[in-house]
Amino acid sequence: MSTHTQKRSWAEPYKMKMVELLHMTTKAQRVKAIKAAGFNTFQLKSEDVYIDLLTDSGTSAMSDRQWAGLITGDEAYAGSRNFYHLEAAVRQFYGYRHVIPTHQGRGAENILSKVMIKPGDVIPGNMYFTTTRLHQELAGGIFADIIIDEAHDPANLHPFKGNVDMNKLDALVKKHGARKIPYVSIATNVNMAGGQPISLENLRELRAYTRERGIQIIHDMTRVAENAYFIQQREPGYGDMSIRDIVKAICDCTDGATMSAKKDALVNIGGFLALNDLDLFEEARSLVVVYEGLDTYGGLAGRDMEAIAIGIAESVDDLHQHARVGQVEYLGQKMMDFGIPIVKPVGGHGVFLDASAFLPHLSQDEFPAQTLASEIYIDSGVRTMERGIVSAGRDAQGRNYYPRLELVRFTIPRRVYTQAHMDVVAESTAAVWEKRNRIKGLKMVYEPKYLRFFQARFEKLG
Repeated sequence: MSTHTQKRSWAEPYKMKMVELLHMTTKAQRVKAIKAAGFNTFQLKSEDVYIDLLTDSGTSAMSDRQWAGLITGDEAYAGSRNFYHLEAAVRQFYGYRHVIPTHQGRGAENILSKVMIKPGDVIPGNMYFTTTRLHQELAGGIFADIIIDEAHDPANLHPFKGNVDMNKLDALVKKHGARKIPYVSIATNVNMAGGQPISLENLRELRAYTRERGIQIIHDMTRVAENAYFIQQREPGYGDMSIRDIVKAICDCTDGATMSAKKDALVNIGGFLALNDLDLFEEARSLVVVYEGLDTYGGLAGRDMEAIAIGIAESVDDLHQHARVGQVEYLGQKMMDFGIPIVKPVGGHGVFLDASAFLPHLSQDEFPAQTLASEIYIDSGVRTMERGIVSAGRDAQGRNYYPRLELVRFTIPRRVYTQAHMDVVAESTAAVWEKRNRIKGLKMVYEPKYLRFFQARFEKLG
């Protein structure tokens, strides 16, 4: 018998039944397009983009079962059967008792903030997310970062950089008192840290601490199945546990959740707010009628709720997550092979370039991540996005936040691109890396009041 062992290749657990033809552009056309967009990749027209890695939100490919589910949409204004399918899926796979559909995740964040946050409250969390923090602030709350210090170091190889620093949390509780902390905001696979997971050990320690002090945990669960994959692969004792069961174990440590179903659940639109507390649910259900729609559709068509219900089941499949995260890891390894500085370990939904290390001659006020995203688009038509000082925005006094992480996010849509596309992305980034010392920064010439990274405009310095 041969003693030679070799790591076997793997392939996606699906085949393609339809393709979308892409538009190829010249470099001159891309230079013109990015200037017209104010060097903001969000302002590019999709027809001018070759490989679109702007976001994994609503950009995944639905399965044949999800498309079939659209046909069964019950578009009754009240009591749609698709709502009850969605409710059953949330209860079965996540375990939350009460479900309120919303048009997307930020709709859930809005309602949650209104029912749980009072002016002056402090909301600890394992790193901010843009829309989450804004809704907390609009409700009068103050976000406090309690993520471990390793999360702010792109080169640190800690396997669970999404973990909560319990000492930081305890210091906040002692300073403000438990009554001023309505909940701890916990993201699984922390986006702004580079798609980094939280461990079950840390989450269970947090659960014990908050239960003793009467503080709730609200789960930003948009990428919970990806987090479960990392627990299965990295955390001792879970290698033989299914992703489905790990997802349930994660949710059991929390009291409720906001969900953008446009990520894990593989749909183009939709989300929900899930709560275990009946009184909070009743209050939130009354508000969804004001801001979204009746509580049995919440701003969604019946067909969308059906697609979410099916997508939830597909998202917790082990083979699906192995291929999904595997493609991200493939791109990350290609980047590292070229010597390109990225956030390590590679995250679950994308590869994050360390723009500060890529363009060390640019200060944060020259927007290195925004600059780098523009340069990569010009080189190849690959669209990425900034996750640094522009995304961080300003505080209540109008001062810029200066995050320690200045990143460019290459976000991989699920079931959309091939490994060959990833090769093109890595090679384009390597071409920009070769000329990095000649790249000049940007200045901001237009800034909207909220979430400026979506609409801000820039011009080239020099």
